[in-house]
Amino acid sequence: MTQPSAWQVSGTERDWGGSMKFAKNVFLAAGVWGVLVMTSMYFLFDVVSLQYPPPITHPDFYYGFVSITFAWQIVFLVISADPLRYRPIMAAALVEKFGYIATLSVLYAKGQLVFGQFAVIGPDVVLGLLFIAAFFKTGGKNHHA
Repeated sequence: MTQPSAWQVSGTERDWGGSMKFAKNVFLAAGVWGVLVMTSMYFLFDVVSLQYPPPITHPDFYYGFVSITFAWQIVFLVISADPLRYRPIMAAALVEKFGYIATLSVLYAKGQLVFGQFAVIGPDVVLGLLFIAAFFKTGGKNHHA
């Protein structure tokens, strides 16, 4: 009697010691969270302008940021559908998360953001670390069929 390998394929579902399930859940949670947050941002233009003066003078930059960030949430949902297949895109997802974190960190260090503007990176830091874990958990040499 042979023992089953740690990597099992059933239908289109691939699992390797729970790594795929972990990656699926991380990117699914990130995508759902992001869709909810970014959808609300479409309706908060005036609130953001009032809460963090001066008022936003370039709505194209604001809505452009919201639109591009919303698109990334869809990418996270796509990755969650098949983390192994879309693993190369996880590298770009890391750039999305840590590029934003680095940008806000530099702006805060230079005194160009108040703490409330800087603190919004909290969820991105957590998700970025989970993205790193998902990337490494899906990277074993035994993952390819």
